[in-house]
Amino acid sequence: MTSSEIRRTFLEFFRSKDHEVIQSSPLMPGNDPTLLFTNAGMVQFKTVFLGEEKRHFRRAASSQKCLRAGGKQSDLENVGHTSRHHTFFEMLGNFSFGDYFKKEAIQFAWELLTEHFKLPKEKLWITIYEDDDESAELWKNITDVSVERIVRLGAKDNFWQMGDTGPCGPCSEIIIDQGRDIGCGRPGCAVGCDCDRYLELWNLVFMQYSRDKSGKLHPLPQPSIDTGMGLERIAAVLQGKSNNFDIDLFQPIISSICAHSRKSYGADRETDTAIRVVADHIRAVTFLLAEGLVPLNEGRGYVLRRIIRRASRYTKMLGIDKPMLYRLCDSVAETMSDVYPEITEEMPRIREMLRVEEERFNKTLEQGLLLLNGIIKDAKNSGKNIIDGSDLFRLYDTYGFPLDIARDVAEENSLKIDEPGFHREMEIQKTKARASWTGEEAAVATVYRDLSDKYKETEFLGYETLESDATVLAIIINGKIVDRIAAGSEGEILLDKTPFYAESGGQAGDTGELRADNMTAIVSDTNKPFRGLFIHRVKVKKGAIEKGSGIHCSVDQGKRAATMRNHTATHLLHSALGNLLGGHIRQSGSYVSPERLRFDFTHFHSLDQETLDAIEDDVNSNILKNAKVDTSVLAREEAIESGAVALFGEKYGDKVRVITIPGISSELCGGTHVNATGDIGLFKILSEGSVASGIRRIEAVTGDKAFSYLRNTEKELKKISEILKVSYNPAERLIKTLSEMKELEKAVEKLKGKSAADNSTKIMENVRDINGVKVIAHRIDGMEQKDLRVMADNIRDRLRSGIILLASVKGGQASMVTMVTKDLESRFNAGQILKNIAAAAGGRGGGKADLAQGGAKDIKKLDKALESLYDIIKAIESRQAETCS
Repeated sequence: MTSSEIRRTFLEFFRSKDHEVIQSSPLMPGNDPTLLFTNAGMVQFKTVFLGEEKRHFRRAASSQKCLRAGGKQSDLENVGHTSRHHTFFEMLGNFSFGDYFKKEAIQFAWELLTEHFKLPKEKLWITIYEDDDESAELWKNITDVSVERIVRLGAKDNFWQMGDTGPCGPCSEIIIDQGRDIGCGRPGCAVGCDCDRYLELWNLVFMQYSRDKSGKLHPLPQPSIDTGMGLERIAAVLQGKSNNFDIDLFQPIISSICAHSRKSYGADRETDTAIRVVADHIRAVTFLLAEGLVPLNEGRGYVLRRIIRRASRYTKMLGIDKPMLYRLCDSVAETMSDVYPEITEEMPRIREMLRVEEERFNKTLEQGLLLLNGIIKDAKNSGKNIIDGSDLFRLYDTYGFPLDIARDVAEENSLKIDEPGFHREMEIQKTKARASWTGEEAAVATVYRDLSDKYKETEFLGYETLESDATVLAIIINGKIVDRIAAGSEGEILLDKTPFYAESGGQAGDTGELRADNMTAIVSDTNKPFRGLFIHRVKVKKGAIEKGSGIHCSVDQGKRAATMRNHTATHLLHSALGNLLGGHIRQSGSYVSPERLRFDFTHFHSLDQETLDAIEDDVNSNILKNAKVDTSVLAREEAIESGAVALFGEKYGDKVRVITIPGISSELCGGTHVNATGDIGLFKILSEGSVASGIRRIEAVTGDKAFSYLRNTEKELKKISEILKVSYNPAERLIKTLSEMKELEKAVEKLKGKSAADNSTKIMENVRDINGVKVIAHRIDGMEQKDLRVMADNIRDRLRSGIILLASVKGGQASMVTMVTKDLESRFNAGQILKNIAAAAGGRGGGKADLAQGGAKDIKKLDKALESLYDIIKAIESRQAETCS
């Protein structure tokens, strides 16, 4: 069976068992801040398992895109060296949310494997948790697996838990014996051995307990099922392959790698490892880039950058020095685009982003080699025969410089590398990375979780009205639930319904006012800290807000209108960018508030003014059309099929709001918008710049803010015109004035040069001869430091051999320059001379042997300090004479 047939058979089998077949969620989970990437099929159902969300189905099946390359579950370093580790893979899974339990899960799994996939029963083994007698009986009674092939294992292998507390339960694994030829060959090899003989195919998790903080297990009221089977593993078994990389999903990719590198797969171990690493990594990279992720130096983007650079390093092992990864993306699409069409849709952007990143890495390698050579030089100079692990890790972490290349370069220089030290630093870095992505549901306060359990979701009325009556359900002050907020105090309140939009989807929360009998409060912000809860930040101006009281809500209409203008403008901007820059444009983030809008998008180059003008014109043209802005609520699949743009990483419900501007834009969006584009008034770009590699940002204003910006700009132009004394076209006059200034500056510099030459002639008259050394110390006030140096250069050229000290006082500060001609550098040091002279006048100075600069504050002592030069030279001459004698 092909991998596509296996995937389809799995999903259709469970569809026939009344399971809802669910589309894969993104690799970047939008609803779980504890995860870098989706690493299992259950991730998109986590809130359902926890009872925080209800779906219209209780049975589900999916083929989920997964990535294990960061955080606790990272297979990155093992990829290519084993037959079964991958960064990117697909997880086939079936799930029950309080519906069926162990019996049905076991029946389904056994039926699919033995009757549909036709796996030989005599090769299948079952593992169960050592104390799970129920599962043991079910396997014996409802399947025909031999009793001797049911193995009990401990909690390490067969007990699953979501975290230190919460849902958990025993699991049962279905394992296939691949034969002695595949295994380690040890006499004691059996189920549980780390070799590949006994290969885990399918893990059935029986989620039946909840563990409390003390570690005690409590039965769940509705036990659930979570299963997972790697597509690549089952494909290898069904296709008769002992290595996942030999299945049909990888063959086009490996063939492409071989064609570009002119290497043969299967020729030798090192080459095969390199080819497998590249084949695995290009799948991960292609899917991550397709979802809009870009290479960065932190978070998810850092993991992506590491995968790209690791793959690029292995292409160099295949003898390829130029960027090649971007040429392999089509081979990924060849086997995957039928199920994941976004790969093909995003292909131009994927290729370009990958090419740019590879070129950047090549430059990084060059920089790294320069730094490594410096480290090697320092090690040799200090008598070391080993390079510190901390230095190696800094090269790796900051520049992506590979450890094995560092090892090769070190060996060429007869040095060793401190690998244990490197790995210690790596572990510290991993610990920090894990710490930044752990914790339950990020920093959601317990109080909001408690409120979510107690009350239903807040009813949002703000699409239809800006005013409504509501009831106060809860009051929070400093994280604690209280009964009232008195006048002058601040706190948070939860209402049963509200017209206030809570910050989400890049739109700022509403502000406004709450009123009741003898009570007035200001709403300074509205946010959504936990699913469905609209929390209002308030300050009571008069009276008090009490739990259970009725209040009247009024949204600040002016600010809401301004936010709506900015939000709809981002949709027009998104459309304009796609029209003018190309299909690779994807939204990477946005923020709209009453003051301005910010829009981040994927693009590789800065935009010139002509392009920015064209973007502005496109947006304003659509504003002038006064096109109607339509809002509809559709099923998610129906909305996507209609052509509406959805953002990767966003979590959408079964029903979605679609904002459509006919002929211009259609996007899934939960924000608030104007009724027609003409309501925006005017759109004006304030700035455009880079925020990350391959990500640009435009900031803009609309409506009255745009008019204010233009009015202020016009006022500034009028001021400039008045200063330049022109009635129009101040730029032309300004250019002429600047040109005239440059000419005048040239004339001044010419006069300064002549003056310096004239002064140099006069100063040359003060030359003193000290034991055959010509010495000049002179003060000429009113000169800048740079002019003083020009004069010193002039004197030195005339003097040919000697020592010069010049000083100038201007604005209460003294500048000083000392020069020593080349022939005298071995005997006199300009830096040391000036240091002593400047100190004598309360200043500081220093420099090299031939040139030193400094300054002094005590002007009264300056002349005496200058005169001391002659004594200093005499003293140096005297010491040198004594040394010689």
